[in-house]
Amino acid sequence: MTKTEEAIKVTYLGILGNAFLALLKWLTGYFGNSYALIADAIESTSDIFSSLLLLFGIRYASKPADQNHPYGHGRAEPLVTFIVVGFLVSSGVIICIDSVRNIRTPHDLPAPYTLYVLAGVILVKELFYRIVRRKSVETHSTALQADAFHHRADAITSLMAFVGISIALWLGKGYEAADDWAALFAAGIIFYNSYLIFRPALGEIMDEQLNEPLITQIHKITREVAGVIDTEKCLIRKVGNQYLADLHVVVNAELTVREGHVIAHAVKDHLRASLPQLANVLVHIEPDK
Repeated sequence: MTKTEEAIKVTYLGILGNAFLALLKWLTGYFGNSYALIADAIESTSDIFSSLLLLFGIRYASKPADQNHPYGHGRAEPLVTFIVVGFLVSSGVIICIDSVRNIRTPHDLPAPYTLYVLAGVILVKELFYRIVRRKSVETHSTALQADAFHHRADAITSLMAFVGISIALWLGKGYEAADDWAALFAAGIIFYNSYLIFRPALGEIMDEQLNEPLITQIHKITREVAGVIDTEKCLIRKVGNQYLADLHVVVNAELTVREGHVIAHAVKDHLRASLPQLANVLVHIEPDK
């Protein structure tokens, strides 16, 4: 199974899980009189739409290079991630507005059984986070990383709802708004997670150099090739779940152009065989002093 197929499979899992949990939260929050749980349902519902967008982004990003896109379509992933962040921020704003409205409006205490539902939701969403996060690392997918943070944000908002409802039930009449304050606090966490998702996607679009471990590997592996004296600068850009590298290699200045060309190809082949995430390597041959 390719990395793209793995990413698509885990995204489908997230969509199905979010659909079930969102429905459960809506029903439990409505009948259990818990706005924190309804706020959590709003976040889960937005997750469904954002996951569908991520699915589109992953599929489009996997399209091969063509005449108009010689470097492939991988940049679709961070672009879709920006839209996902927009969904997250929008759901956070909605939760804030409704939480403030509910804090100012007297209402009944939440039903105790809402705590059992929330406990189950927290465990399931944390499990989803760990599964998707692991796959995002394996596939080097920015979109899957965003989806993983979505699951973690959902687990945290559910935890905040659990705390708020517990306080309201424990302290009783007069503390009904603890549930709504929990939803408001959860919205703040959603905004923070939105930043955590947005920042690496922006770095990818801007070709920010955030790949020092990979660069170190490239230098080390390149020096294993016969004829390579040393390596100089190495620049990396991420495109979808793959990387493009520009590498300067130092060779004997007395070599012919043909010999330098052979070494350059040997370096490229050795790097791509050792590091499958490298889609292409552009090797610049530099003479030694």
